[in-house]
Amino acid sequence: MSGHPFGPLYGPGSRVLILGSWPSPKSREQGFYYGHPQNRFWPLMARLTGRERPGTIGEKRALILESGLALWDALESCTIQGAQDATIRDAVPTDIPGLLARSDIRAVVCNGAAAYNYYRKFAQPLTGLDAVRLPSTSPANAAWSMDRLAAAWGEALGPWLTL
Repeated sequence: MSGHPFGPLYGPGSRVLILGSWPSPKSREQGFYYGHPQNRFWPLMARLTGRERPGTIGEKRALILESGLALWDALESCTIQGAQDATIRDAVPTDIPGLLARSDIRAVVCNGAAAYNYYRKFAQPLTGLDAVRLPSTSPANAAWSMDRLAAAWGEALGPWLTL
C-alpha cells in the first residue's frame, strides 16, 4: 500500500488530535476521514458539538477545525484487507511527533484499539504524551450504542471542545 491518501487535518485552534488507524476503502475512495456511511464518527461529532451532521468534506473539515479538534491516522502506510484492522501488516507510522511540534495539540484520543496500540508503539515513546483509548465508531463495534459512544467520547473530548 502506498502512503497515506490524505494528510492531517488541523489548524491553529486544534488542541486535541483524534487518531484512527488507517482509512477504510470508502474513506480512501472519498478522499476524507470516516467515509463509510455506517461509521458513526460524523453523527457522533455532530451530537457532541451540537451541530448539524456534516455532509460534504467542507462541512466535515469545518466541524473539526471550529471545534478545536484535529484528525489523522496512526499509520502512514500498511497492508490491509478491506477495513479490518486485525489484518494490518507492514505498518509504517505517521509523523505524529512532528505534527505535535508544529501545532498547539495538547491531547491525543484514539478511535479504537488499533489506533491506540499503534500510537503507543510508535509515537508515544517520542512524544511522551499519553493517549486516551476510546471505543471505535466503526459499524463493526455494534456492542457500543450511540448513547454509550457519546458518553465515552463526550467525557474525553468535552473539556477540549470549542463550541
